[in-house]
Amino acid sequence: MERKKLPIGIQTFAKIREEQCYYVDKTPFVAKLASEGGYYFLSRPRRFGKSLFLDTLAEAFAANRALFTGLYLENHWDWERRHPVIRISFASGVLQQREALDHSIHVQLEQNAQTLGIALPQRSEGVAVRFEALIQEAAARQGTQAVVLVDEYDKPILDNLTDPDTARAMREGLRNLYSVLKGRDADLRFVFLTGVSKFSKVSLFSGLNNLNDITVDERYATICGYTEDDLDTVFAPEFTAAAKEGRALDRDAVHTWYNGYRWGSGESVYNPFDVLLLFDKREFRAWWFETATPTFLIDWLSRHHFFTPRLERLYADDALLSAFDVEAIAPEALLWQTGYVTITRVHRSEEGVEYELGLPNREVRVALNRALVRGLVPELPHAPSFALTAMLKEGDAHGLGEHMRSLFAGIPADWYRKNPMAQYEGYFASVFYSHLAGLGVMTIPERVCTPGRLDLVVIAGPVVWIFEFKVIDGDAPTGEALRQIQERNYAAAYRGKAAVERVVEVGVEFSKVRRQIVGWEVA
Repeated sequence: MERKKLPIGIQTFAKIREEQCYYVDKTPFVAKLASEGGYYFLSRPRRFGKSLFLDTLAEAFAANRALFTGLYLENHWDWERRHPVIRISFASGVLQQREALDHSIHVQLEQNAQTLGIALPQRSEGVAVRFEALIQEAAARQGTQAVVLVDEYDKPILDNLTDPDTARAMREGLRNLYSVLKGRDADLRFVFLTGVSKFSKVSLFSGLNNLNDITVDERYATICGYTEDDLDTVFAPEFTAAAKEGRALDRDAVHTWYNGYRWGSGESVYNPFDVLLLFDKREFRAWWFETATPTFLIDWLSRHHFFTPRLERLYADDALLSAFDVEAIAPEALLWQTGYVTITRVHRSEEGVEYELGLPNREVRVALNRALVRGLVPELPHAPSFALTAMLKEGDAHGLGEHMRSLFAGIPADWYRKNPMAQYEGYFASVFYSHLAGLGVMTIPERVCTPGRLDLVVIAGPVVWIFEFKVIDGDAPTGEALRQIQERNYAAAYRGKAAVERVVEVGVEFSKVRRQIVGWEVA
């Protein structure tokens, strides 16, 4: 197989096909969705290929057969039937006023009308009237039902979550647009909306009860993203080329860094953006995470006293994952819908379905925890990550203790007063966990074992660290933390294992009064 062009940043199906770019064939999903018809909604994090899939749908319904040569859809589609396609996207730019939203919608309606050769009512008639007229006239003019595709349907709301009044105004503006779909069923062949969040149908899709949410439908688990097989077949030339250039990409490392996103109990996938940048740069970095620092997420978690070790294991049901609205945002829903945690296990019972959530891969575990530490600690003491990792792998309890003491001692007293998260007892453990998790070593918070529950286990090469945390009212260490580790024999679960050369037991005591580590006992 010959190498092809990497479609970095390309979201246009025609451009990918015409410029001979790599393309993972997603057209079987196009055929399946179209054969069943109806109204669909798909939630996926940013840069996961939603826009490209929407564009693929548009080209298929427009019957542009030449673009599908050699793909599944070429022989599984009625190319004689062309449908008018209406496209609306909020993917680009930031809209911060209701007037700006309405203007954007009007412009897009007019662009669609021009493409389809339709005259619209004047803007003074309003968004709903013009959208309804566009659908009705498009179907009548072409003699076939119309197709409506909406990309990033929720972005105007998400961009304004820090300003609830504006977010609510945006929600009303979008509801005004989407409510039209309910009454034009006779003129619509297919409707597909994509976005990041799952705002409730009541709040945004008034009356649109037939909207089929395929977000966690296992039949569509790989509708966006790349599978292991995709990397080993479609992108095989990239691995070969990297090896020939002396920059071979370790296949296991690629999996550890970038795989792990799962919707339901189906197959896990890679973020396409990560994979393409990895092949282009031949370097393991947090490519996806670096494209947009989740400032809102970090601030929100801090304000709501989120205990960061919970990132390793969260629980949610369908209702909770869908509970995303301006007035009520559950941390589980926020983290999952934005792609910072993923479904790791599905529990089904007569009572319903419950999902276990966790960090998807090394990229997110390292990058998110580093960002969280920067949000929790105003001025991190300078210490290269490789130096800290070396301390852990060498079992240097003294060096690590000095660093962690310095970390907490460097937090200004004023920060505790102004930062609501710092008033929370879990703050100390959150900083400790996220700081170490950000190094990329294996961290297991709140591990349940026979004697009890370990606060934190860190595995760094051949060395296993067991940490127990205690928050005390005074400023004199009590020795209770280390005593608990030893009395309950937490280390027994690791001693004697072939891969473990040493177990380091550390009791850490934080003082509420001094707001520092006052006890660091090692055994």
